[in-house]
Amino acid sequence: MECSETKPVKPNSSNISEMVCKFAKVCKLKSIGVFSSEIPNLPHLHRPICNEAPLSENSSEENRCCDQKVHPHPIEVPAKEDACAVLEVTRKIFDAVSALKLSYLQLQQAHIPYDPQKIVAADDLVVAELEKLCKFKREYTQKQCKKTRFRAARSDPLMAEIVAKEALLGKLKSQNSAKDSEISRLWRELLDLEIGNKNLTEKIKQISLEKRRAHVLSDTKFQDVFKAASKSIHDFAKPLISLMKASGWDLDKAANSIENGAVYSKRCDKKYAFEAYIARRMFHGITLTSCNVSDIMKFDDPFDALMENPHSDFAKFCQAKYLLVVHPKMEESFFGNLDHRTFIVSGKHPRTEFYQLFAKMAKCVWVLLGSAVAIDPEATLFSVSRGSMFSSLYMESVEEEKESAVLSDEERETCKVQFMIMPGFQIGKMVVKSRVYISKHSSS
Repeated sequence: MECSETKPVKPNSSNISEMVCKFAKVCKLKSIGVFSSEIPNLPHLHRPICNEAPLSENSSEENRCCDQKVHPHPIEVPAKEDACAVLEVTRKIFDAVSALKLSYLQLQQAHIPYDPQKIVAADDLVVAELEKLCKFKREYTQKQCKKTRFRAARSDPLMAEIVAKEALLGKLKSQNSAKDSEISRLWRELLDLEIGNKNLTEKIKQISLEKRRAHVLSDTKFQDVFKAASKSIHDFAKPLISLMKASGWDLDKAANSIENGAVYSKRCDKKYAFEAYIARRMFHGITLTSCNVSDIMKFDDPFDALMENPHSDFAKFCQAKYLLVVHPKMEESFFGNLDHRTFIVSGKHPRTEFYQLFAKMAKCVWVLLGSAVAIDPEATLFSVSRGSMFSSLYMESVEEEKESAVLSDEERETCKVQFMIMPGFQIGKMVVKSRVYISKHSSS
């Protein structure tokens, strides 16, 4: 048989294993037809046919191979030399099996006719052939165990790496789950913060609107509030004078009773006496204290504020000042009764045009007082007495406002105050001048 002419094949090693295991089982039998009771003088027939002493070294591994089928991994034969080696092993096994059959046949022939000597010789030959097969089995088993140990040795690091990677994967999954939970928590916090920011934005807009309406003013803008309050007193004085005139009041006597002995440049200037009367009553007993002007500034019409909260500080201010400004005789002469007064004393606010005009003026004065304290809690209010020398630092003449004329320094030195119309304010270092009516007479 030439190896070079033989094609490489992939042996079925499982068939070899089955064959070896079958003969291994046969090794445990006695010679067929020969019994120790019949031939007592042949003690060697009592020994096992297959001597298993050499198998003790790997008894545990070989027992496993004998008790169950061995399923080795297919062996790929990449070269011709390996194929020749496999064929050589196969040939040896085939020869051993053929020899075993032949020796077994000789053993059977030794029984007919019965020849003890031939039986012993044939039995020894069968045992020898079986031992040769057992040797093939041991070699094959050892080779397979070596391969198994080699694969295990090579796969152990891979298995260790796989276990390490799986542990790392589990750890990463746990961390990922924790991160997902953290992301969900942060997302909820973000939504809460966005809602909070939206609410704060709305509050800021509302506060800005209230501040804008409340005119929490700077020093320069306080001048505008002061002028607005002065104008509101002037505007209320007009219908008051008209009602007095319509009711038959003597306006000259009324003006003289307000400012007795005042000297007027023009007869029409007597209207300033009525303005001075209203302002004096509105600022009477006033101490500059902090008051909330934002509530009243939310309403374009102050009467709506009175209707919404008829017992507020502003409502009490209106009630007290109306009773001071409008004398009972004036009200009775205007309306023929004292219903306004009775209504206000009971804590209510009459819904009449006259009272609504008064509420508008009261609102301007209320905002003026609240704004002064809002700008400077130490703000003060000052007045000017009749007969005082005119001082441009603390006073301004209503005639200068009306005529848009500026008095010279010499004219101011000779002017005296006839009466004060609006008090002045000291806010920090800023002085808001009081409005006065002056007379141009010699200081002699």
